Amino acid sequence: MVFFVKNFISWFRLKIKIDGSNHKPPFFREGEVWWCSTGENIGGEISGKGPHFRRPVLIVRKLDRFSFVGIPLTSRYKEGTWYFALKVKDRDNFAVLSQVRHTDYRRMDKILCTIPTDELCRIKKAVTDLLEG
Repeated sequence: MVFFVKNFISWFRLKIKIDGSNHKPPFFREGEVWWCSTGENIGGEISGKGPHFRRPVLIVRKLDRFSFVGIPLTSRYKEGTWYFALKVKDRDNFAVLSQVRHTDYRRMDKILCTIPTDELCRIKKAVTDLLEG
């Protein structure tokens, strides 16, 4: 059995720094993929990687200039109704629909790309279908 040691202490320190940051929110739009500090999460929740606990996140709904509803992405092959395959910078990725969440702008680092509008519409429909059961 393989055990993973989670680095909650480092994440908590970074989370305090992120929460205390006072910078202008970036201009962001629906359909953009950004590197975001998603953190060290619990159980089946998807975690970020590296020293800043980042992972690509797709903005599916902009709520205001400070926050959005986002879906984290993974490059690991995933299959099923909880996942949506898409290309990010010509690489295969999978939106983890079950991990959709509200995200504050302070978690955002830099933009990776923008996905086509028709693909964003299909992802939104897949989320709706998943939630409606």
